[in-house]
Amino acid sequence: NVLGRIADALALTGAETVVEIGPGRGALTDVLAERAGRLVAVEIDRDLAALLRDRFAARPHVAIVEDDVLARDLAAVAGTADYVLAGNVPYYITTPILFHALQPPRPRRAVYLVQKEVADRVTAAPGGKEYGALGVNVQAVARAELIARVPPGAFNPPPQVDSAVIRVTPRADPVVAPDEERRFRALVQEAFGLRRKQLRRVVR
Repeated sequence: NVLGRIADALALTGAETVVEIGPGRGALTDVLAERAGRLVAVEIDRDLAALLRDRFAARPHVAIVEDDVLARDLAAVAGTADYVLAGNVPYYITTPILFHALQPPRPRRAVYLVQKEVADRVTAAPGGKEYGALGVNVQAVARAELIARVPPGAFNPPPQVDSAVIRVTPRADPVVAPDEERRFRALVQEAFGLRRKQLRRVVR
């Protein structure tokens, strides 16, 4: 059911190129392969990549790339600037993957299964206790939505934390220009790292 929700949130028509981050043993890959026009799965683990190549050898529209997703240009992996992104993201590198995927050219939309705490921060509205640097930086260039909450029992073995499915859709009107994003991100991170200081001191 959760895998179906991820695929549904991508709103695939059957013509899209989909890049999947960290397919593992291919549970989500199976679902995406049925709906995508072309699927490129990026897996860093050599043994899992070999397993996936064997598993999807009879499906020519599925490609397995053995590499570190953070070291690759995602549009280059997709072979097009017009692609969508999905992944059951490893919790310990969720933030780097989110920001890596937001580097232009951005995917048309991205759907992730992440730790619920991260989902709450990414989608937080201004003024709440969850609102911080992660949410500001993502929402400056994209619209973030909580699609579904996922209890530990949905996994085997169950993790110690709740999870959630989120969708990140690039904005047509980003509040910062591409050449300002790096400096903007640094400013926001510094500002939220000094929450108890007056903004004048933070800027100085």
